[in-house]
Order: sequence, then C-alpha cells, then structure tokens
Amino acid sequence: MDSKSQTEILNAVDDLFDAETQFLSELTSHPSTRGREQSAQDFMASELTQRGYKVDRWQIDVDDIRHLPGFSPVIGNYEDAVNVVGTHRSATRNGRSLILNGHIDVVPEGPLDMWDTPPYDPRVDDGWMYGRGAGDMKAGLASNLFALDALRRCGFAPAADVFFQSVVEEECTGNGALACLQRGYTAEAALIPEPFAESLITAQVGVLWFQLHLKGLPTHVAYAGSGSNGIEAAIPLLAALHEMEDRWNADDAKHPDYAHVHHPLNLNVGKIQGGDWASSVPAWSVLDLRMGLYPGQSIPEAKAEIEAVVMEAARASDFLRNNLPEIVYHGFEAEGYALSEDSSTTAQQAIGTLESAHTAVTGTALDRGPTTATTDARFFGLYADTPALVYGPRAEAIHGFNERVDLDSVRRVTQTTALFIADWCGLETV
Repeated sequence: MDSKSQTEILNAVDDLFDAETQFLSELTSHPSTRGREQSAQDFMASELTQRGYKVDRWQIDVDDIRHLPGFSPVIGNYEDAVNVVGTHRSATRNGRSLILNGHIDVVPEGPLDMWDTPPYDPRVDDGWMYGRGAGDMKAGLASNLFALDALRRCGFAPAADVFFQSVVEEECTGNGALACLQRGYTAEAALIPEPFAESLITAQVGVLWFQLHLKGLPTHVAYAGSGSNGIEAAIPLLAALHEMEDRWNADDAKHPDYAHVHHPLNLNVGKIQGGDWASSVPAWSVLDLRMGLYPGQSIPEAKAEIEAVVMEAARASDFLRNNLPEIVYHGFEAEGYALSEDSSTTAQQAIGTLESAHTAVTGTALDRGPTTATTDARFFGLYADTPALVYGPRAEAIHGFNERVDLDSVRRVTQTTALFIADWCGLETV
C-alpha cells in the first residue's frame, strides 16, 4: 500500500471518529448480559444492513454444535441466543480472507449503587467512555466496523471476503463463536480486538467451570452439634483445591509462555448458594468455581485431578465420607491457546502485517505477551487452523465497577485495524 493511500485511510478514521464514538455509546447502552443480547444484536444487524452487508442473524441450536470440539456444556436452554454475521464478498478475491470477531455479551453489572453513574448510561469523561461493556468488548466491535467504514470512505473495499461477527456466549462458553464455525464462516486469519492495551496476545489460558453440590444434615440451630452444616462442609474442600492451584502454578509446572508470570492460573469461588433458614443448620450448598488451565493442558486430566482432590478431602471428613459431594461441569470447558506455537507461514505473515500496521499508527514496536484470561481465539486457532490475533484497545475495570475504555486507544486500534485489513486483504475500488 502506498503512503498516500495509508494517509487517506488514517485520516478517514479521524473523520469518522465522532460517529464511531456515538455508535459505541449507543451499543453500550444496550444491557446485553446473557439472555438479554437481542436488542444489541438487532442494533448490530441494522447497522450492518444499512452498510450493504449481507446479514445472517440466527438463533443458536445446541444440537448443531454439541458434537464439535470446543463445545462447552450448558445448563438450561439457549432461547434467544442470537449471533449476527455481516459478510463482505469481494469482487476480485485477490487477497486473503479475514474474520473480524467480537462478542456482544457482557457480564452482570453488580450492585448499581456501587457505580458512579448508571452502567448502561454511557458517559465520556477526560477521554474515557464509561459503561458496562464499553471496554469488554463493544469498543472492539466498533473498531472492526469503523475500520471497514474508513476504507469505504476512501473508495476502497477489501479485495477478499470479510466476515464481521458479533457473537454471544463469549463470557461463559464461547459457543457463539463455535456456532459461526459450524455455520461455515472460515477465513485465512481472524482478528479479535479484546481490550488488552494495544498488545498482541501470544497465549491465553483455558478455563474450566464446575460446581460442588454439598448436602448437610439439617437440625435446629439449638442442637447444631447433632447436625452437619452443608455450607461449612465446603471449607476443607476449598482448602484442598487451593493446594492443587498452588501446585499447578509452581515454576516447574508452568507453560513456557507463562514462565515469568506470577501465578497465571487462578481458582475462583465465584458464587455460593445454600441453606434455607437462619436458625436451621443448612442442609445444602452449591458452589460455582472457575479454574484456569495452560495451553496444551488436557481438560479430561484436569477434571480427573479436581475430582481426586475433592474426593480425598471429602473422605477425610467424618460427615462427607458418607455424603460425598457431587461435581457438575457447566459452562466453560475451554482449552488454552498459544499463538506463539503457530509456526505456519500464514500466522507469521498475519503477525507481521499487524505489527507493520501498529507501528505505522503508533510509531512503536508491537508489544507481545500472554494473558491470564481467555478469549474466543481458541476456536479459530485450535479447531479451524486459523491464526487468531487478539489485539484491542486499552480498557480498565472490565468485569468491575466503572468499566471504561480509552477513546484515543480506540481511535488508534481502529486505524491499525484499517491498515491491517488493507494490507492483509488487499484493496479494490468500490
């Protein structure tokens, strides 16, 4: 790409940035937590349709994907779990095809009184946009779309097929991205602008969600010694799981990408329910837990160790040995993924193209490193032989209160994405 075209594209992003900011504000105002994504997806489908893309909007059918590698088990149904894909078909197909992927779902906002301003009433303050999902990852969806808009403003379109994906379920299973693969949306590379501060993610952890179901022996609290507390029974089991967590984080157990990362794998007790009455010894509890996994770590082997640890600790309890806990797997069963291990020519070319675009925009080298989170990149990298580049804007307090995204960073990522598309896909005139 010549310098004149490059400058025109960068300027086009600048010219459109007020519209991009307004788009991001509107998208963030939709409270698209799990099961409530429909209005946000309607908005995305409308915006893609207005731009002339062929829009595919469909409800995910679990039966279509449950047999595929990477599927995560679900509790309940997928009523109203809707994906949206906008397709650009190149007239020339002289370049390399691309998936621009992002997720529309956001995590619950928590107690509203702990936000400075309402989470779905986005505001801009000192160059930051605040709101649930503004950073994770609706800003990425905006940068993907407006990168394409900037090319069009310059009279260009990608000279290869491009699939713009707005998917659900990233925050709890990834089955939305898997459904896109099942539906036939594949390409030579994927770009996912998750909010990792303009760095390229070289590796990501896997995630395993599981529940512990415990039973106690109820009695009146006045005679608590004759019962067994179904909530307190979890304490030795959690202690044993944390000891396992320490073993997995030992230096000699780490994946090479995490050799210099302190404690990359985290066990989290995310939710607990139990008991029925303050003056009754609780008869039951259910704990929801999350454990991280390294790239290449076997999920079946991880499950087997978790089960062994839990049962060994249970058998050491006078009560639990005769009332063994039940382990239920639900939600994430996500393998780790390391782009760093992809030595293919395609991967190296994609990384080089992104680095060139990043340097042209920022004047700096592209930072690279692992993350202790997970993304939908694994579906493309592990199951579709497609290098997945995770590179997005700077955000803070994602999954927390007062989540925010740096708008200058969004602008740079949009410019980088536009240049990446131009070089990776090539350009044709519209």
